[in-house]
Amino acid sequence: MTCDASQDQDQPLCDRAEFDEEMADMVAEEAPRLFAVVQERGERVDGWIAAWGMAFDDHVEVVRDGGLISFGSAERVRRLFGLRQGVTAHLVWVGPAGVS
Repeated sequence: MTCDASQDQDQPLCDRAEFDEEMADMVAEEAPRLFAVVQERGERVDGWIAAWGMAFDDHVEVVRDGGLISFGSAERVRRLFGLRQGVTAHLVWVGPAGVS
């Protein structure tokens, strides 16, 4: 059976297995990229995770100290977290993208 959105609104679109597969495909396609904002003191003297972020197609959400902040891009986040004197900020992407 194929999921059919033209059916009655109160009826299932398709069987459970096909619905679950379509939802999993949608999640995989639309999932944000996860990254950490890592701050480095001096030249590799110390380092720590300052925040976590999720990059969507059109914006970035960053969680720090229990607060959520929106930005236009991950690069803007990196620049903001690198403003403190003696501190360099890096984006470390979770998964194959690595450090930037």
